[in-house]
Amino acid sequence: MATSFPFSPSLSLNTLSRNTLFFTKTIPFSRSSFLPRSLSKSLISISTRRCTFTVRAQSQNGADAVAPHYDFDLFTIGAGSGGVRAARFAANNGASVAICELPFSTVSSETTGGVGGTCVIRGCVPKKLLVYASKFAHEFEESNGFGWRYGSEPKHDWSSLIANKNAELQRLTGIYKNILNNAGVKLIEGHGKIIDSHTVDVNGKQYSAKHILVAVGGRPFIPDIPGKEYAIDSDIALDLPSKPGKIAIVGGGYIALEFAGIFNGLQSEVHVFIRQKKVLRGFDEEIRDFITEQMSLRGIEFHNEESPQAITKSADGTFSLKTNKGTVDGFSHIMFATGRRPNTKNLGLETAGVKLAKDGAIEVDEYSQTSVPSIWAVGDVTNRINLTPVALMEGGALVKTLFQDNPTKPDYRAVPSAVFSQPPIGQVGLTEEQAVQQYGDIDIFTANFRPLKATLSGLPDRAFMKLLVSAKTNQVVGLHMCGEGAPEIIQGFAIAIKAGLTKAEFDATVGIHPSAAEEFVTMRTPTRKIRKSQSSEGKSGSDVKAAAGV
Repeated sequence: MATSFPFSPSLSLNTLSRNTLFFTKTIPFSRSSFLPRSLSKSLISISTRRCTFTVRAQSQNGADAVAPHYDFDLFTIGAGSGGVRAARFAANNGASVAICELPFSTVSSETTGGVGGTCVIRGCVPKKLLVYASKFAHEFEESNGFGWRYGSEPKHDWSSLIANKNAELQRLTGIYKNILNNAGVKLIEGHGKIIDSHTVDVNGKQYSAKHILVAVGGRPFIPDIPGKEYAIDSDIALDLPSKPGKIAIVGGGYIALEFAGIFNGLQSEVHVFIRQKKVLRGFDEEIRDFITEQMSLRGIEFHNEESPQAITKSADGTFSLKTNKGTVDGFSHIMFATGRRPNTKNLGLETAGVKLAKDGAIEVDEYSQTSVPSIWAVGDVTNRINLTPVALMEGGALVKTLFQDNPTKPDYRAVPSAVFSQPPIGQVGLTEEQAVQQYGDIDIFTANFRPLKATLSGLPDRAFMKLLVSAKTNQVVGLHMCGEGAPEIIQGFAIAIKAGLTKAEFDATVGIHPSAAEEFVTMRTPTRKIRKSQSSEGKSGSDVKAAAGV
């Protein structure tokens, strides 16, 4: 932990030797402070904020000694969201900063990366651009009910989409480089490897730093099954030379559902294979059921409780996916969206003494400090909450801790998130299961309705919204939505959840009509109530137990 702590004079004086140096220095007394090991006499005065050391000493060889000199105050490995945020903010606070990153590529590897990291180059940004592209097919269909007629069926040019997407990524990478340059951060291209607690090697050249920050993110993971060399991951899926004709997507998380919506919207045949009974493990149960229903209505085929066992290639170039339940043939592409793993290989972390978790994530304390006091880590490489805005928060908090004399923990309360599926999902706060476990007595408000737009489009689109309220305090502790505009709506309501507003304050808020968002401030009667006694209004005892995770 990097916070200041009381200084013990007896502890320090007992460690002094007779051969000492002459110097006077004021040092912030914290775990990350540097203290000479060989001291004999000292006069110590303690201020309210920091310990001031006035030390008379002489070195063993009689020469004057000085504090260690470093090339940089902060050296950051990885120029993704968290790394760039920390580097830029540190430089703005007067620190000398360097950051290293691999050469640009739309597909990551041991030798390629790019300034901007996963989010900008092969994650949030390009994915959302492809989501926009894929939604037009649904919008064309919706428009018929509003009187629009087309002389011919609209056609999509995949190559134009990918070329335009890649041009935008290059533009954004350039902006990130300019941001670093304008802040005075030295950008070094190459693979960074930690040599010791204060040294980083980049392509054979070594740099010293008072603090080292690891922010290298994660990379897609494909399980080791026969034929895995035929599979693609999310990096490659964003940069394919041609649009899939028929694609198998293995995985039930948000990446799998987002790509299922993309390729379905672009009129590929899409099959989703999940090992569990439902998609989106960890999300609210009703949201999980609702999104599966809505995506199925759009033509996506779900294969539940099917684990991949092997991939084979046919003579005609198509692929077959064998699972525990059988084999499905004729795929042009088989994509794995089975999770990401921290990108900690070949960084020299173990040699430097940095502790890693079993999954390869860097273990850190509440202030993002590793087991080595001068080495820190933020973002997906720590496997805490793997979201870009969270990495930005962690990077900002680190700068306050190191360079503003203000030890700051990242605040993980009420972090909102979204799934850019079709329809999209937004959520903030607790799921129903978590709320029951934490609060016991919960009032649940839900709305499942046909949006105004669907009344003329004639399509079976629906929206689902849910509020979870603590019966004892009336505080809204969870808010969930699946439907058009959900991420934008939830971002606004996340402020209310973070602030701890009550259901009464929601009720007192005037809605915007006609909008879907107004439903969140017009729900008056609970759909059901759950109490510790397991009795419920509007629910059987077995249903209540299921909702509570019993």
